[in-house]
Amino acid sequence: MPYQDLKIIDFHAHFPTAELWSGRLDRWSELAAQVGGRRANLLRQQAEAYHAEWRRAWGFAEPEKEKPSDQEQARRWAQEVKRYGLERVVFVTGGGNDNLAKIVRAYPDKFIGFAHHDLFIEGAAEELERAITELGLRGYKVIAPALERPIGDETAYPVWEVAEAYDIPVLIHFGILGGGGGIAWNENINPLCLQDVAKHFPTVNFVIPHFGCGYVRETLHLCWACRNVSIDTSGSNQWMRWMPYDLSLKSLFRKYLETIGSERIIFGTDSSWFPRGFAVRYLQDQIRACRELNLSHDALQEIFGGNAARLLKIKL
Repeated sequence: MPYQDLKIIDFHAHFPTAELWSGRLDRWSELAAQVGGRRANLLRQQAEAYHAEWRRAWGFAEPEKEKPSDQEQARRWAQEVKRYGLERVVFVTGGGNDNLAKIVRAYPDKFIGFAHHDLFIEGAAEELERAITELGLRGYKVIAPALERPIGDETAYPVWEVAEAYDIPVLIHFGILGGGGGIAWNENINPLCLQDVAKHFPTVNFVIPHFGCGYVRETLHLCWACRNVSIDTSGSNQWMRWMPYDLSLKSLFRKYLETIGSERIIFGTDSSWFPRGFAVRYLQDQIRACRELNLSHDALQEIFGGNAARLLKIKL
């Protein structure tokens, strides 16, 4: 492997359980209630066509239609960690906090888990504290475009206070959601929505995944304004195709390196389903882009493991 001299932590993966998010309705069911079953089915077919095209472009097999038990999926993922020589894989979702905590406890030397309950449920702050102190989860994941209120709503401030008190990283998805046929607009889709929260809680480490997922300028502005905001590199970043100007992995890395430095860039893959498993191609492509930018070994190690280890308080 071209990364044998680096210790790798995948900061962004999803455990492939039957329901990634606990307590949330399937978005197609929600859409059917709004536009009717016929229209929702048509939209779903259109989205699936996008996904099929994407898999063909990347050479990925179709995800399994029937998921094995969580125990079997955990065993398979533990094998992936060993096969690819990873230090850890961080699952940011996994069927609810209790379910993911159980999975992580089975492989504590390989897995780390994040809380991922809704930011605005009743008792969200208390649930985050329980997830940290009782369940052993190490961070908090939020999907901003799926929220029902503005992310800057002060009713969520108790949640940020818990994150601050326990010094955990907070990973917040902004930008387009769900690939082709997904969500292209929402009041929380722009990363700049986080500015006031990030400034009011300057010791909370916020991480924006997928290089900002279509909102590069806005994410760079946010990172410039708030030194407690970092980015992760996860996914195929196919959104680059939908930008009005040409982008590449190398140009993305170069621009973020110029703006925030290697100490605020964190490697991730967005891996989840089998038979793909760990998306090693993303790792290889990103390491190649960074090596072609002539980054030092120390900078490479920060991006591909060191920064994650620091935020998660583990030793490489």
